[in-house]
Amino acid sequence: MEIVKTEEVSKFYDKVRAVENLNLKIEEGEIYGLLGPNGAGKTTTILMLLGLTEPTTGKIQVYGYNPTTQPLQVKKITGYLPENVGFYEDLTARENLRYVARLNGISDKKSSEKITEVLSMVGLLDVGDWEVGKFSRGMKQRLGIASVLIKDPKFVILDEPTTGIDPEGAARILELIVKMREEKGITVLLCSHLLHQVQRICDRVGIFSKGHLAVEGSVDKLGEMVAGKSGFFLEVELAEGKEDLAEKINNLEGVREVTRRGKFLSIRCDQDVREKICRIIVENGDIPLQMKGRDYTLEEIYVRYFQEGG
Repeated sequence: MEIVKTEEVSKFYDKVRAVENLNLKIEEGEIYGLLGPNGAGKTTTILMLLGLTEPTTGKIQVYGYNPTTQPLQVKKITGYLPENVGFYEDLTARENLRYVARLNGISDKKSSEKITEVLSMVGLLDVGDWEVGKFSRGMKQRLGIASVLIKDPKFVILDEPTTGIDPEGAARILELIVKMREEKGITVLLCSHLLHQVQRICDRVGIFSKGHLAVEGSVDKLGEMVAGKSGFFLEVELAEGKEDLAEKINNLEGVREVTRRGKFLSIRCDQDVREKICRIIVENGDIPLQMKGRDYTLEEIYVRYFQEGG
């Protein structure tokens, strides 16, 4: 089920095209990573999804609601954590969350149990009565996630939630994001420039460039698309490493180049020819001990589609 859908959405500021012809679809229960440099259109897209700015053209739906004409309905089911979350530092974590609950129309009586629940979920129950001014940045970010969870949202937008946090703290944030999806069934839109983190938890990613969604899909799918443009790479380990195998494999249709290093072959090809390669190896009296393709990192995919323009 598509819970976020945009159709040919564009946003112009005078003559500046912040977003152009955006067709974005986010499935219920997935973690979708939105990538791109500053000025690429990510923030404008978030604002349009939240109903905080209107699209110049096109249609947007969030759980069937139009953020422009039905902003209150969208806000009831959507949680948003900005990059720089703010709290009253002289108030405790519980007091801050109680204030957030009140802003969302939740009575103190109803929010008391919920505050304990979300503090426990984000690992801050033991420090719930500390003043927030004593919190580290990572703790404040977790409190930010708790504040988002107060109203039981169906859809959550997280903008750079791990920026400036140490690796251990960032890992806890990522675990929390996965936990939101797995335990609460929350759909997550994650905006981040930390590509290795996005690759770790996102089901699909979309790469923004100059207001356009240049490409989207799972990391594996995007890696296959990159491989299709630059060729497949295979590493083969042989039991004996017969010298004539490299030449015979190199004569296969679709194979560009074969490099031999003792019992190892590095093969670059235009298509997936693993079955044919295995057959040649066995027919020539050798054994393929292992054969693996190259896995592309999200960083390599990003460079391919953004810096090189796809």
